[in-house]
This record gives sequence, structure tokens and C-alpha cells, in this order.
Amino acid sequence: MKKILIANRGEIAVRIIRACHDLGISTVAVYSEADREALHVLHADEAVCIGAPQANQSYLKVPSILAACEITGADAIHPGYGFLSENAKFASICENCDIVFIGPSSQSIALLGDKAKAKEIARKVKCPVIPGSDGIVHDIVEGLKEAAKIGYPVFIKATAGGGGKGIRVATDREDFLRMFEQARAEAENSFGNPSVYLEKLIVNPRHIEIQILGDKHGNYVHLGERDCSIQRRRQKLIEESPSPLLSASMRKKMGEAAVRIVKAAGYHSAGTVEFLLDEEGKFYFMEVNTRIQVEHTVTEEITGIDLVREQIRIARGEKLSFKQDDIKFQGHVIQFRINAEDPHNNFTPSPGKLEYYIASSGPHVRVDSACYPGYHIPPYYDSMIAKLIVRGADREETIARAKRALREFHVGGIKTTIPFHKYMLNNEKFLSGNYPITFIDTLIAEGCDFTED
Repeated sequence: MKKILIANRGEIAVRIIRACHDLGISTVAVYSEADREALHVLHADEAVCIGAPQANQSYLKVPSILAACEITGADAIHPGYGFLSENAKFASICENCDIVFIGPSSQSIALLGDKAKAKEIARKVKCPVIPGSDGIVHDIVEGLKEAAKIGYPVFIKATAGGGGKGIRVATDREDFLRMFEQARAEAENSFGNPSVYLEKLIVNPRHIEIQILGDKHGNYVHLGERDCSIQRRRQKLIEESPSPLLSASMRKKMGEAAVRIVKAAGYHSAGTVEFLLDEEGKFYFMEVNTRIQVEHTVTEEITGIDLVREQIRIARGEKLSFKQDDIKFQGHVIQFRINAEDPHNNFTPSPGKLEYYIASSGPHVRVDSACYPGYHIPPYYDSMIAKLIVRGADREETIARAKRALREFHVGGIKTTIPFHKYMLNNEKFLSGNYPITFIDTLIAEGCDFTED
């Protein structure tokens, strides 16, 4: 593997380029017409324009990406997250073209990307799963029967994709009649696949995910958990490790369950197994993300392991350089997603020019970003400006340092989520560490405008 094309943009493209350069590997950036002045274009050794601003005309356009590989002689592709990262067909095309896909095999992506099949694997390896339908629910008649059997409230969930798309909650039979077709229509529009399945709604859960690594030689490890329970409409805003609620024994049980699932799927590369934790402390398998996560930085900071570097090493056929007992968890880490959104106006997107951009720095602070003063946040993609990652000896110290870091983070010309994060660090419920994944949505429904106390 001598040259890697990064089939992505923004901060994750910059992050991957840095890992490649650390390993002495040349890089190729691809970019849309809207991203000509983007930082990943500047940092890469080579750059190729692959189309118009719209994602389906550039970052999702497989022939253009493959053509960029051929033009530049790239022999591997790192998909980052989003876009084509969990597209089994794209991974298969790469395999057939003798291009190394830096991620799991197309078979593993297809298997674990189908949430119904992934749940079946979890059952087989004796991991608790949320009660639900055995597989795809094909029509409203079958759906009503399954919902009655499971018991309301129920989730109606798309089998493909993620990001909160194709998901509806039905509280009773009448609700189900409306929500079933809505979920199918959104799934078809978002993923090209209308298939849905049903799942029991766990009341007031926490969202806990386990980071795993597996190589092509059958070696697997987990790297602890990330608590991702601060969400808005199922979009994560704050992630931290360790979880304020998890004991060492629970961490061990969840980590071992995650490893059993990916091992049964023949998985290799970095991946994340997501769970729900109920009010009684019981955990249930939810899904597997077959890619690097936005919040992988949390795990990197608490373990000292470079996950993107490990992805590349695994793709080259190398063995993991450490075992489970070698992994040490030190301190506490919290990540804040700084997005171009207005928290005072229901998080409305706020694209535009950064009149000034002064990122936080100093001890125990990391910022992953692709922004700079004068950069224009385009309206075509996700609204992320930066990821602010702060660490400390414990949660209390980390929060104190995060207050300092957020105070020093200045962005002009657009609205950002910085005021939201400042508010959260003074919120008693957040400080207690005890809140469900519905916490932020409840605050919004109550009219909270996230003005700092």
C-alpha cells in the first residue's frame, strides 16, 4: 500500500491524511467544486476534483472516485465516515478492482449493515437484544400483529443506514398506522431501501457504544466504551469516556459481548458496537457501525491508541500490535461537536463564511477541524466545524478544563453550538451524569434556548 485516496472531506479527511503521512504513505484528496479551498485539499500530496457540490454528484459518485484512483495510481481507499463508508457495494467494487478498501470486507458490511441480521448474530453469541420482530416487516398487517406481540410503544426502524433516518415511534395502534409508512418512505428516500423492522422502545435508556478492533488473523480487542447519550433527534452532540454510569464489571461484560458479535461476523478493521442501557442497568445490543466513528477521538485520548493508524495497518494485513490486557484506560475524556447550527433557533443550520476562527488550545485540549479564518461552510454537507476533545484525571477536572476551552473557542460570521455546550456544562442534570438519551429533546420541547447561566 503506497498511496491512499481519501474518499471523504472535512475534518475526517484531514485526520486520515495525517495518519497516512505519519506512516510515510502518500495521499490523494478528492473534492467537489464547493471544496476547492478546503483544508484536506491543501494537506494531501495530490488532489482531484470529482464533481459538482451536491454529494450525489461528487462524494457519492463511485465512477469518479475510481477514476481518481486510476489517474493518480492510488492503490487503496479510506472512506472515512458517512458517504460511502458503509456501502457494501462500493467495498465490493474496490475488492474486484484490486483496490484495498480500508475497512471491513464487503460481506461483513452487508451482514452487519442489515440490522435484522446483526441482531440475529447477537442472539447467537448470547448477547442480550432488544425485543422486536424476527426480521423485516413487509406490510402494515404483519406490522400490526408484531407490534401487538411486542407491546407498545415500539420503534419502527430502517434496516439500512443510520443517522436517525427511517425511524419512527408508535405509541398505539392508531399511531402505528401513520408511522409505518412514514418510516418506510423516509428509508426509501434516504437509503434506497424501504425495509423496516420493529423494536421495543426502551424507556429512558442511555446510549453506550464499544470500540473494537479486529485484524485479518483472528485477533480482537475492545477499547472500552463511549457514552453518547447527549443527543438531539438521535444526532450525537457530546460523547465521553468512561461513562458516568458504567462499572468496571459492566464495561468488561459489554466489551466481551461486542467482541463476540464482530468475531462471529468475521469482521476486521475498526468498528463500533452500540448498546442501549436501561434504567435497571441491563444492556441490549442495538447495531454495529462498520466504520470509524466521528467520536473515535475520545477512545484515542483515553487509551493512547491511534485508531486510524490501526485501520491502515490492519488493511495492510498486519497483526494487532497489542492484546486486550495491554489496553489501559487513563483519566476522563469528553468530546464536544462544534457545529454550524443555531441552538437558540432549534439548531437551524448556519452555513456561511467564518469571519474569524480561533480554536481552543493549551494543555489537555485537542481540536480536530478542517476550518480556518475566511473558510466558507458550504450548505451541501454536514454542519461540523470542529471536534473539541478535552481530557482530565476525572470527570470533574475534565469539565473544568472544558469550560476553559469553550471560553477560548471563537467563531465569527455564523452561529455555532458553542453556547449549547457552555449551557450543558452548567446544567445540574448533565453534571450529575444521570440523564436519558431524550434529555436534550425534552429541554427543547420545554422551550429551553440554551442560554448560558
